[in-house]
Parts: sequence; C-alpha cells; structure tokens
Amino acid sequence: MKHFSVMLEESMAALDVKAEGVYVDGTLGRGGHSLAILQRLKNGHLYAFDLDETAIKESKERLKAYTNITYIHHNFKDMAAILKEKVDGIILDLGVSSPQFDEAQRGFSYRFDGPLDMRMDQSQTLTAHEIVNTYEEDALFKILHNYGEEPNAGRIARAIVENRPIDTTLKLVEVIKNALPAKVLAKKGHPCKQSFQALRIAVNGELEALQNFLDTFDNILKPGGRVVILTFHSLEDRLVKQSFKKLSTVNIDKHIPYLPDAIPQAAYRLINTKAVISSQEELALNHRSLSAKLRAIEKLR
Repeated sequence: MKHFSVMLEESMAALDVKAEGVYVDGTLGRGGHSLAILQRLKNGHLYAFDLDETAIKESKERLKAYTNITYIHHNFKDMAAILKEKVDGIILDLGVSSPQFDEAQRGFSYRFDGPLDMRMDQSQTLTAHEIVNTYEEDALFKILHNYGEEPNAGRIARAIVENRPIDTTLKLVEVIKNALPAKVLAKKGHPCKQSFQALRIAVNGELEALQNFLDTFDNILKPGGRVVILTFHSLEDRLVKQSFKKLSTVNIDKHIPYLPDAIPQAAYRLINTKAVISSQEELALNHRSLSAKLRAIEKLR
C-alpha cells in the first residue's frame, strides 16, 4: 500500500517553516513530513526522532540527498532533555504508519495473522503477547476500558483469560469476536479495532509519552515557534486540546482593574480555534486519514 503523510499541506501551513530555522519531526515514520520540512529549509536543520529502527533506516534512504538532518532513535517524549538548542517548530504525527499496520510480523493489525507484538521500539521487552497472556483480568479490563474506550471491556477481558494461550493476532480476533454480542458484530466497522488500539497504547506507553511531551516542549521552543500535532483518536486529541487550551488561556480576576497595557497575556496562541480535519480529496485517497485531527499552537513570548 502506498504511504501517505496525513494532512501534509495543512501541517506545513501550520508549522510555517522558516528557511533558516531549526525543526523537530518527533515521529519520523517513513519521512513524509520530514521531507516536506527539508524542502523548505535552506541553512536550517531538522532533528528526526523515531522509536522504530526500520523507519529510520528507510527514511535515511529516502532523505539521503539531505545533510542537514540528524536522526535520533529515541522516544519524542524526551526531546526536551535530549536536544541542546532551542527550536523553531515541532511536528508530531501520532498515527501508526501504514508499513507498521501492513506488515503482519509487527502484530499491529487485526487484518493479518502475525505474532502478538505491537512494539514500535523493537528493542523493548514488553509485547502485546505478554499483556494478553499474563495480565490479570482486572488489569486487562482497565487497559481495554481506559485506552480503547471499549464498551464490552469486561466480556473481552474475561474471554482472553479463559482462552489462553493466545499467540497470534487472528487468534485474538477470534477470541474477541466470540465474546461480543451479535448486535455488536452486526455494526459497521471492525469489532476488534478498539481492543487492538488499547493494547498498542499500553505496549508503547503512548499516552504517557504524549503527556510528557506536552509538559516539557516549552523548554526548547523559541518565541515565535510552533507545535503541530496530528492525533488519530479521542484520547490523544483530548490531551492535546486540554494542554493547548491551558497554554493559550489566562485566567484574569475580573475584580482587579488593569490598565489596558497591563492586562496579562497568554504565552501561546492557537493557530486554529478548532481542530483541522482531512479534506474530502484526501479522504478519497487515504481512508486512514478519516479520524485525523490537527491542532497547532504558537509561542508568543
């Protein structure tokens, strides 16, 4: 399947790349957003983070014409601690890349049979297989409920425990489907989507990583710098929306009189007041962009 960078033009418009600037692609993937940034840079530099060594290897080949890029095999959550200079912009594309979904051996997909892996960083030890086969029923319920917002988390958790060992993705699909009521199976969409999302988030600590980034990116962002984040489910989007709202809002005591020039101002402003969604043209080319939301913020001081 051809790889598409979701909302590429919208992302670049929000990032507003300066030719001499320093930028960070926190989720390199197959290099689509990085390429677009590099094409806009002249004497600037790009730092590209990714947990997936395969993604870095393939992107190095795709971007081999550019020397002003530094590849970092690390989680974007720690970029503020790793980078030694201030930057003009940061972009995160939080979606799992198409090659990860489409490669059965990675274990992300409920469409292909493969091992229960789901690791973005292949060097880490925790896998979906360990969670599925060793976690207590209550722990499984919490993962499915909290990370997948799965209404039938209890049924599924119980079925997983009762049908162990579960070694492959399609075996897990079978167990989940057998645990669900007929009316749920009759609904549009794959019945395992939320469960697989929940396990992937748990394996990779995705929400914790995002929250850590949101709490620390201010330390490396220059005044005038921008952060652009693409999310693909409500849990991620909620974290980004709440964080950006907090950064761009000042709570003023209405009982205290201020001179016009002395009214407290927020340190950030929202680039778009509402999340940007994919165009109909993009949706026609790439159905995976359906759930994508783009939010961007600019540092004022």
